[in-house]
Amino acid sequence: MKIAIVGYGKMGRSIEKVALKEKIEVVSIIDRDVEEGDLSKADVSINFSTPGSAKETILKSFDCEVPVVCGTTGWLEDYQLIKEKCEEKNTAFIYSSNYSFGVNIFFKINEYLTSLMNKYNSSFEISIEETHHLDKLDSPSGTAISLANQIIEKSNTFKNWSKDKKSNTIKMISKREKNKIGIHNISFESDFEKINIKHEAFSRDSFAKGSIIAAKWIKNKKGIFNMNDVLGF
Repeated sequence: MKIAIVGYGKMGRSIEKVALKEKIEVVSIIDRDVEEGDLSKADVSINFSTPGSAKETILKSFDCEVPVVCGTTGWLEDYQLIKEKCEEKNTAFIYSSNYSFGVNIFFKINEYLTSLMNKYNSSFEISIEETHHLDKLDSPSGTAISLANQIIEKSNTFKNWSKDKKSNTIKMISKREKNKIGIHNISFESDFEKINIKHEAFSRDSFAKGSIIAAKWIKNKKGIFNMNDVLGF
């Protein structure tokens, strides 16, 4: 298999490392000031660029009829356009706020726990705390927003999230600390008890490995997908 790496920061380099270990050929690398190789020769483009460049670089791949696995967050106001362009170009697109296998299990646990709490106990408050490295551009993280949206979808009580504590609102806490890859902690708390669920990533390789799995899965497919499709959830 041949891939293009779009966004050659820390994540892009992790993807390159994992790809080379798996004998996957990197035929193109595209970054802000770099464009090496031939994007059109890629079977799949893996995009971990920046919020400001995501739309442009995704469309660049579509113009070459190359499917895209996108892990860039903070650009979803353009999602409908990307979906339409993908269908127009008859190619394929996967977006996930997090490609870690563990985080995608965490998503399912979050959905299930919210459903149980919604059914049996409405007198609880929910907070989401996310901690990432100092260089992360978006805040809160895309994963934290995905977790909040899952809760909102499954809950009759919580209809929004906020960085301030408000009634019937999920409180969102974002921290940026040195040498932290990614921690997400969800707290369900009442006057009498508290449940915490937590995921912590120790290495970017977990995200890189997941994006490679998604790239292998999407090769030669057409349509719009997510990690539930890839993992069979």
